[in-house]
Amino acid sequence: MTTRQLILDTETTGLAPEDGHRIIEFAALEVINRKLTGNQLHIYINPEREIDAGATKIHGITNEHVKDKPVFSHVAKDIIEFIQGSELIIHNAKFDIGFLDHHLQKEGHNKTSAYISGVVDTLIMARQKFPGGKNNLDALCDRFNISRSHRDFHGALVDCRLLLDVYLALTREQVSLLADEKAELAKVPFEKIDTTNLNLRVIQATADEIEAHSQYMKAIG
Repeated sequence: MTTRQLILDTETTGLAPEDGHRIIEFAALEVINRKLTGNQLHIYINPEREIDAGATKIHGITNEHVKDKPVFSHVAKDIIEFIQGSELIIHNAKFDIGFLDHHLQKEGHNKTSAYISGVVDTLIMARQKFPGGKNNLDALCDRFNISRSHRDFHGALVDCRLLLDVYLALTREQVSLLADEKAELAKVPFEKIDTTNLNLRVIQATADEIEAHSQYMKAIG
């Protein structure tokens, strides 16, 4: 059965939902068999509060930009319907899932985990693959020679597109290994020949041959 995956990212008014911060941009790109299908959900959301100046410096979204956008309660069902049954691929999933869970529960819905089949955190994958190195999205793009020239800010939609390339690069070796395993299974199995009833002739080395071998090994040493 083919797994439906979603590359997902959010942008917010600040760092923590428990401090009253809200999602202002949601993006999810559908991926099947490691390829974009063209199906996506991209929404700007009115947070019903001011956006921190520090957050705007990162993602470029201003209060003016989202003041006429729908509030989360009006888009919650669209998000639930889109993510239903999928595996989410997120960089630093704890952050995005934390915000989604907070918002969904505030509107009387279940946590994100109730609607999806699982989560792949590319930050955890990168830390395991490159321990001690920088593993934010920018650093991974540089590591894998993925161009960021078209991005001025950390918008959710553009970051999803970059994250897809990072995810494919992080998992390319796994796919290759799986292919090698399948190739091995396709080979003709080796069958050991029973030699117990065969009259095999054993030829012993002569004294001269043994001496010549000894001299050869000394020369190698």
